[in-house]
Amino acid sequence: MSEDRPRNPRSFAHPVPPQPVVEAAGRSPRGFRDLASVTIEPDEALEQEALDALDAAPAVMRPRRRRLTFGKVFMAGLGLVVSLATGLALDSLIRDFFARAEWLGYVAAGASALLVLGAVGVAIRELHAISRLRLVERERRDAQKAFDDNDEAAAIKVTERLTAMLGAHADTYAGRQRLAGWKDEIIDGRDRIALAERELLAPLDARARALLLASAKRVSVVTAVSPRAIVDLAFVFFETVRLIRRMSELYGARPGTLGLIRLTRDVLAHLAVTGTIALGDGLVQQVLGQGLAQRLSAKLGEGVVNGLLTARVGLSAMDICRPMPFMSVERPGVGAILRALAASTDTAPERKG
Repeated sequence: MSEDRPRNPRSFAHPVPPQPVVEAAGRSPRGFRDLASVTIEPDEALEQEALDALDAAPAVMRPRRRRLTFGKVFMAGLGLVVSLATGLALDSLIRDFFARAEWLGYVAAGASALLVLGAVGVAIRELHAISRLRLVERERRDAQKAFDDNDEAAAIKVTERLTAMLGAHADTYAGRQRLAGWKDEIIDGRDRIALAERELLAPLDARARALLLASAKRVSVVTAVSPRAIVDLAFVFFETVRLIRRMSELYGARPGTLGLIRLTRDVLAHLAVTGTIALGDGLVQQVLGQGLAQRLSAKLGEGVVNGLLTARVGLSAMDICRPMPFMSVERPGVGAILRALAASTDTAPERKG
């Protein structure tokens, strides 16, 4: 009897029955006879995405580093040379007048004294305005730190300084009275900062939004009716500088000429950091190319875009000029501004040419 040999493993193919293919029912092509009846519905998701892009989070402005640069050395040297040259010219002028007639010399000396007195007064005013801007910056940093650390002592100091800073505003009188009544209460630092923001800054925020909306409306209407682009640029520049000044005065900064230049530079730097200094073509199409552009002509749409840019500058000015960051109060956005601009430009006459 022969021995059984082990069988090597083998694979077996298992037949799989073919699955029936179900063909999707096709739709025969159709034509539209009345193209005028075809309407494009606005994509609200794209519009909201565009508005969210405009409502970028406020940038954190780092404190300036005080360091000596060649530019500062140049400006200091230039100022010293100009001062010496001016003094020498005045001295020579007074001597010449004294040589002609004594009374003319005294008149020239008195006029020179008035000139120097006015220059000193302007310099003191500008330095005081710059110190007010620095005080606002320090108040904003201290308020953020007290809120993050939940420091009650620091929050009390911040609230007292903010109350003194906004003491001249009639809109904050009721809030200052309520905060004075809560001064001796045991309140967490974060809650005290939130109370100060709601009681003191919320009324000013409402006025700031009104200023911002009015400025954006003026820019949009002037852009829609002005016949030349140079008029648009000039008015937008004027309105932007005016809005920054009025926003800073509202929050207690009161900048002078040099302070306004510095504040404008800070606002532009803030816009550059947030990346929304300008609207790209795609964003314009998303904001204006959906539902709003169907009701606005090209010229009126251009006015809305310029108004939105002005509003964005105003929002950045709020972030810079506000003594506190937006912590417990909602930061205003451009959605309501866009709707208001669209409503205002619907009634504006279209410019010709």
